[in-house]
Amino acid sequence: MPHAQCPMPNAPCPMPHAQKLQDLMQQVGISSFKALSRAAGVSERQILRLRQGKLEQMRVEVLLKLSSVLQMSLNELITTFSTVELLQEQKVSTQELLQEIADLRREYDRSQLQLEQQREILLQELQQSSLQLLESLLLQWPTAAKTAQENPQLAAVKIVPLVQKPLEKLLQAWGVEAIAPVGAELPYDPQLHQLIKGTAQPGEIVKVRYTGYLQGEKLLYRAKVSPLRES
Repeated sequence: MPHAQCPMPNAPCPMPHAQKLQDLMQQVGISSFKALSRAAGVSERQILRLRQGKLEQMRVEVLLKLSSVLQMSLNELITTFSTVELLQEQKVSTQELLQEIADLRREYDRSQLQLEQQREILLQELQQSSLQLLESLLLQWPTAAKTAQENPQLAAVKIVPLVQKPLEKLLQAWGVEAIAPVGAELPYDPQLHQLIKGTAQPGEIVKVRYTGYLQGEKLLYRAKVSPLRES
C-alpha cells in the first residue's frame, strides 16, 4: 500500500515504523534516534525517513551504515522498513538484473565459441596453404635423404634445390625476406647485424655468415656477421 501522506502542510507525518526501529535500537543498546544518527554517521533526516518507511528516498550507503549499526543485513532492513510495493519492485528489478546477467553470460559463451571456431578455421587454412607450398619438399625429401644415406658420394648440390625452392616460396607467401645473402659484404648496421666474433664500428664492412630476416618492417632475426678484416 502507498505511503500515508501528511494531511496538512504543518501536520506531523505518520511514523509507521518508529516502534520497529526503537525495538531494534534497544536490542543493540542505542537509547535514542539522535544516538543512532551519531553511531551510524548519518543525518537525523535519514533516521526520520527510515521511521516513515521512505527507503526509496535513501541512498544505499546510508542503508548499509544503518544495517551495520543495527546488526542486521541490508535485505533484512529493507524487508522490515519498506512497503509491499517497494519490495515487489525490488524483486522484479532483481529478477530482471539476474536475467540480464544470464543473457550476457550466454552471449559471452557464444562469442568465445565463435572465436575458437574461427581460430581453428584460420589455423587449418594456414596449415593447408603451407602444405601446398611445401608439397614438393614433402614428397621428394624423404627419397632424397634416403638416397644420400645410401650413397655418401652424392653431390649435396643436387639435394639443395629440394629444400631451397619450397622454403623460398613459403617465405615469400608470408612476406618474409632475407636481410642479405650469406657471404655478402656490406656496411655494419647494429640494428640489423649481430657480430659473432671480433668488433666493428657502424659503417665498417662486415661479411654475412648467417642470414637474418625481416617481415615487412618488423625485424625477425638479425643477420650474424664478422668483420671483413678477420675473414
